[in-house]
Amino acid sequence: MTDKQIKIVQAAVEIFSEKGFAGSSTSEIAQKAGVAEGTIFRHYKTKKELLLSIVAPMMTKLIAPFAVKDFTKVLEADYPDVEQFLRAITVNRLEFARKHFPVIKIFMHEIPFHPDLREQFKETVASLVLEKAYKAIRHFQARGQLIELPAPTTMRLITSTIFGFLIARFLLLPDREWNETEEIDRTINFILYGLAPRS
Repeated sequence: MTDKQIKIVQAAVEIFSEKGFAGSSTSEIAQKAGVAEGTIFRHYKTKKELLLSIVAPMMTKLIAPFAVKDFTKVLEADYPDVEQFLRAITVNRLEFARKHFPVIKIFMHEIPFHPDLREQFKETVASLVLEKAYKAIRHFQARGQLIELPAPTTMRLITSTIFGFLIARFLLLPDREWNETEEIDRTINFILYGLAPRS
């Protein structure tokens, strides 16, 4: 990207994150980026194209994290048990969210309203995430470390628990005093044991 495009994208991330896509204007983005409004339309035909140029690459990293090199290493490493596997995943996604939360926030706000974002999500998940995730799940099921549930159900339960922690940490209660180590432990324990007391 040119310097101007980088400034436009950075300004758009800030404004979309703060006001949402519908509440933002290209004139605000141009002003924040220090460029003329026409410059935005030279690079992006519409405000929506600007949104997609920001969200689509990030979605590949966040929603399809198995496509990211460091996360592929996390996924494919040989863990002695499922607890260490879950810890590595949670820590990896926590650090990713810490670095990229404004874009994550835009994605969460906008995916319900943009069918093309949903389609990109489906394509990315289907092609890059699911098979590798299911393979890892089946591996730990075969070793007797996860119960026999359908792999999609297990994936949904693991993902929703980890993302629930990240949403609370960075969106709902960002100013709370967080002991991240303890919260990671609790998140993993919940995935492994649920809320039932251990016998």
